Amino acid sequence: MVDVTIVGSGIAGLFVATRCARAGQKVALVTKQRLSDSSTNRAQGGIAGVLDTNDSEAVDAHIRDTLEAGAGIGDEKIVRMVVKEAAARIQDLVNEGVNFDKEENGAYDLAMEGGHQERRILHTKDATGAEIERALIASCRSEKRITIYEDCLALDLILDDRDSDERKIAGLWCLNSDGSVFTLPSRAVLIATGGAGQLWRHTTNPSVATGDGIAMAVRAGAAVADLEFAQFHPTAYSNGDSNPFLISEAVRGDGAVLMTAEDLENWHQAKQTDSSADPNDFSFMRQTDARGSLATRDIVARAIDTELKRSGRHHVLLVTEHLDAVHLASRFPNIANKMLKNGLKIGIDAIPVAPAAHYIVGGLAVNEWGEVWQRDLNSDDPTFSTKSDRLVDGLFAIGETACTGLHGANRLASNSLLEAVVFSHRAGVRVLEWLATAAEEKTSLPEWRADGLADLEEHAPLVHDRAQLRSTMSDDVGLVKSNWRMKRAQRRLALLNEEVERIWRRCLPSREIVELRNMVQLAQMIMAASLAREVNVGLHYNLDLT
Repeated sequence: MVDVTIVGSGIAGLFVATRCARAGQKVALVTKQRLSDSSTNRAQGGIAGVLDTNDSEAVDAHIRDTLEAGAGIGDEKIVRMVVKEAAARIQDLVNEGVNFDKEENGAYDLAMEGGHQERRILHTKDATGAEIERALIASCRSEKRITIYEDCLALDLILDDRDSDERKIAGLWCLNSDGSVFTLPSRAVLIATGGAGQLWRHTTNPSVATGDGIAMAVRAGAAVADLEFAQFHPTAYSNGDSNPFLISEAVRGDGAVLMTAEDLENWHQAKQTDSSADPNDFSFMRQTDARGSLATRDIVARAIDTELKRSGRHHVLLVTEHLDAVHLASRFPNIANKMLKNGLKIGIDAIPVAPAAHYIVGGLAVNEWGEVWQRDLNSDDPTFSTKSDRLVDGLFAIGETACTGLHGANRLASNSLLEAVVFSHRAGVRVLEWLATAAEEKTSLPEWRADGLADLEEHAPLVHDRAQLRSTMSDDVGLVKSNWRMKRAQRRLALLNEEVERIWRRCLPSREIVELRNMVQLAQMIMAASLAREVNVGLHYNLDLT
């Protein structure tokens, strides 16, 4: 029996693990691959936050930008709470050894990104997430009270009484890389498994982002919220690869401009008579939003999608030739190196980009302490978003897995790392309070059901089913939706779910079948939530509602 089990090893999971261990709790940290295999590790841009808490104008501006980016449906109480706690949590990261870039005078080098009206984003070149992971992983490995389970996949949560209307978590089952399943009793479980970008054909997310935490919590009785809001990053390097490479929004914050090939040609022609011609004036983005290439992600991604459908091309261009190439290479070394490997020079060559699945705004419905709401178990709501008046006892969710209300209908750039560390801290505070008052029960937990199950002999059907799922989500439940496409997806997903459940019931668990099962179940929830949202707002855009 451990006190706390944390599932996931991004910023949220690592941060709360150290907090609980230092408070004297016995902690288990379960991660599907290596500790560093997380979306946090890929985060380029940075972490948004106002460091001077006495600067009320700057604090109010961050609150305002967050609410506006979220299309007005964010929870203002949560937004204010997160923004006001930003400085303390960023200082916590610095205390853990995170090195954010500074200017020559010692002040932090603050970046600008889309949707922000001011420079307020701390970063470490274009590898902020990797720097945060480095520091937090070192902290976790130094804590003797943390037992790390790498290459270990959480299968399902164990309920104290699966027939009870009041759900309480007693632990979880985990799948080792050798195929064996073990039971991990735990007084509290914190889910920090990240997002689900692998649901779509093109994604900036790592291979582990298959929505496992959301799916297994829903099976245990949890409620979800806002799953129709899936964010596609506008600028992923497009070279025909199935693994797009993210081009940080901060590149546009430093002046890069989105253009079509025609826009670029028109600008070049204009410069022959006027060398000071502003590239922004020639961008197709100016026809969509006055902020041009620095509009919020939902607006930019849809504008690019519209342009691609109009032209029949697979990408637009991110133009940087008007900027200082030396500065860009220094500020964005990882992006510059990636481009060089593909025969492009940042600051000289236009970079082909297209939208790619990036972030799930919705997730497990939580309160301001990261505690997960139980859904109404008597409701037939297909979105699983009808909350009861109680929490799932002993269950917490933080990071991208959770829906806190901060992002509303669209996440503001670089607010995700901020949300993760703020709610990780708050969940840590609450779980320690909860452990101090909850009785430690010695009930024996059931072992994983394995009798009579066979090894999965044919893997090819699963590979095909996964590809079919990703195609369905990309074509029918993507950036732009329509009722008939979503209903087609509904039928296809129902058939796919039947096939997967049939395999699940007769075969021993493997990573392939576990992930596919979770992906199908989450896809059905996203599709149902998209059909239920009858107004176009933020990231949700249904052609039949225009």
